[in-house]
Amino acid sequence: MLHDPPLLTIHRGHRRPDRSLVEAFRSAQTSHLCDAMDGRGALDHRIKPLDPGNAAFAGPAMTGWASPADVVGMFGALAEAEPGDVLVVACDAFAGTAVLGDLAAGMMRNKGCAAFVTDGLARDRAGILETGLPVFAAGISPNSPARKGLGVVGLPVTLGGVQVKPGDILVGDADGVVVVPLDRAEAVLKALGQVRAAEENAIRRVAEGAVMTPTMEPILAAARVLG
Repeated sequence: MLHDPPLLTIHRGHRRPDRSLVEAFRSAQTSHLCDAMDGRGALDHRIKPLDPGNAAFAGPAMTGWASPADVVGMFGALAEAEPGDVLVVACDAFAGTAVLGDLAAGMMRNKGCAAFVTDGLARDRAGILETGLPVFAAGISPNSPARKGLGVVGLPVTLGGVQVKPGDILVGDADGVVVVPLDRAEAVLKALGQVRAAEENAIRRVAEGAVMTPTMEPILAAARVLG
């Protein structure tokens, strides 16, 4: 490395979705969203809500990267966040210390953030739950981080196997978090309507006594049966 980078680098000027577009996703079920995106889009299964009873959210991503065992990137993202944003902080899935505690969660709530999502760990679970902020993390650890950098805000990050760009729409519920790329949001919303209609029809069929899906029937009929 030729020189030491700044402890915190902030990138601005990214696109943001219209509020009406975000609202259209607010009641979406994460599994339906994945169906609308060819079965993909959900973060790794280990990134789960601290409180499944308070997990529903939708909002545009404000991204940050925090060096492992550090929170400068997390606080940088908080400083840049606007009301309704989802703070998405990647820390290379570091599991040695937490990247969020109850005081920071309270500050996010005070700023009007919609949720916090990380591939790292959280601490002070009871205090975080008291804030009412939906928090998704890969686990819990009391270990405390430092504030020495490096941190980057406002660039694409990858966490839970999915790339998240600033302004992408994130939707969460008790099952997990789904990332809707901003440049695909309108198309996904249209497909979501089709998924919901198909789901309603499937629910009706099951209620009427169905024991198999129509799409599986020809596969079963053509199966090679041995013995």
